[in-house]
Amino acid sequence: MALILTFLGKSGIARTKIAIAAAKLLASQGKRVLLAGLAEPTFQILLDTPIATDPQQIAPNLQVVQFQASVLLERNWEEVKKLEAQYLRTPIFKEVYGQELVALPGMDSALALNAIREYDASGKYDAIVFDSTGDSSALRMLGMPESLSWYFRRFRQLFINSDLGKTISESPLIQPLISTFFNINWTADNFAQPTNQVNNFLEKGKAALADPKRIAAFLVTTQDPIDVASTRYLWGSAQQIGLTVGGVILVSSSGTNANLSEDFTPLPVSVVPDLSTSDWQPLLNALPNFEAQALQAPQPIEIDLHNRQVRLFLPGFDKKQVKLTQYGPEVTIEAGDQRRNLSLPPALSGRPVTGAKFQSSYLVISF
Repeated sequence: MALILTFLGKSGIARTKIAIAAAKLLASQGKRVLLAGLAEPTFQILLDTPIATDPQQIAPNLQVVQFQASVLLERNWEEVKKLEAQYLRTPIFKEVYGQELVALPGMDSALALNAIREYDASGKYDAIVFDSTGDSSALRMLGMPESLSWYFRRFRQLFINSDLGKTISESPLIQPLISTFFNINWTADNFAQPTNQVNNFLEKGKAALADPKRIAAFLVTTQDPIDVASTRYLWGSAQQIGLTVGGVILVSSSGTNANLSEDFTPLPVSVVPDLSTSDWQPLLNALPNFEAQALQAPQPIEIDLHNRQVRLFLPGFDKKQVKLTQYGPEVTIEAGDQRRNLSLPPALSGRPVTGAKFQSSYLVISF
């Protein structure tokens, strides 16, 4: 499995330069690298080469690919039709062609995430560097497995417990009628099989996001105060979805860190030159050891079963911006515009919250 590396920050051009340089650095170390970017001109201009929608070799150990939503949608639609034909006796999507589909808002993020998953599962790469939008929408994309997992298990259980769900599972009159539409007998076991497959798929995504050996992000900023504040906000938002942030990369023409260490403690700050030429080597020389820093970074969430506590690292936020609620069976955390339902181990799941405090950028929850 590959290390999936991405970068967060307001400055799009600087962030893309860092992503390209990171891919070049990892490839020079002998790793098989895939550099993936979105369908925008900056990516191609900086690489000084046309980028296709399939991986192409541009240097030893380095391939590059462009995620174009219309192409990804067309490819995935064919998989949807295969799945439909597997379960429905009379498929209804067979007359709809992928070439006529238009990507709706939000689809491009889901399609890009699935493309990364497929390239990772191929086993062809040791590292995948993704030049995303680097903002809150990119974080929602990476947090999608956990978000969808909550929707899936919450509403699946509600359906099973509902009168309709019980009728479908138990009624001898309904089952023959449903079997005329589906290729399988609609029993409780058969209902569980496809839903369990989906749940396992999402759980693997959650496990990858929680593992800094698998997925990590680095912050990219300049010395501009607004840029620094925006980057700190993205840092806290990344922790909120469970994404490990390994460090800060400061793009500076002066070569100093301008005391940014105080703003991003305890993350290490690496200062890199602001390149305006095609000579990438000075930038490569200044980049950090991505894998080592990701492993040493503060974990987004720590669970202490002995003391029945959960600690969430939420830098970039103050006490007024963090909200804790427990309306349903899980604990919900709000920080900024991100909301997370905590998936707790059995020893804590379902227990009421007995206390909470926010100090030194940590939200400490007691059960």
